[in-house]
Amino acid sequence: MKKARKALMDAAKRMVADGLTHGASGNVSVRLKHGFLVTPSGLPYAQMKAKDLVEVRWDGSVPKGQRAPSSEWQMHRDVYAQRQDVSAIFHLHSMFATTLSCLRKPIPAVHYMIAVANTSVVRCADYATFGTYELSAAAVAALHESKACLLANHGLLAVGTSLADAYRVATEIENLAEQYWRALQAGAPVILDDAEMARVLEKFKTYGQPKR
Repeated sequence: MKKARKALMDAAKRMVADGLTHGASGNVSVRLKHGFLVTPSGLPYAQMKAKDLVEVRWDGSVPKGQRAPSSEWQMHRDVYAQRQDVSAIFHLHSMFATTLSCLRKPIPAVHYMIAVANTSVVRCADYATFGTYELSAAAVAALHESKACLLANHGLLAVGTSLADAYRVATEIENLAEQYWRALQAGAPVILDDAEMARVLEKFKTYGQPKR
């Protein structure tokens, strides 16, 4: 548990340092055997310590003596329940992904790097009040089998097989959101077609360094 707390705390601090969220906005979690570890509710990252991270069991209960978990704990739990391949989740209020979410615009295949999210379109979930079951259900539906989705008028949800994988998805999709937003200012971006994205997604299955 100590190792998991340090890794999650490092990830939370990094997303602030990289400008992906600020203050106490957003949240991050990592899967555990009997539940998950998540950032606490309303506590600025600058003040947060590893001991402040909250263990949430699969039934939603929290062991006594811990802080209140993120208001989005249910969204994290429901994604983990639906996706056994997911071991870490970042929810961010990053600038460009959040901007597009306020426009309720999904992110299309304006660049092949969208494949890092295992999809050809990053969907935008229906709007629901933060911290509700309705938001959790909307997020799970929009995420489906991909690794990222937007939350309408809210932000970005990125998942992965590890904290490093989920963080890579989050940063790549925020970068893609900025590229898309900037392209929209100049005109109508050209979107890669389904045939090309099928080729790209296939290539991404073996992209990167081979496992030793």
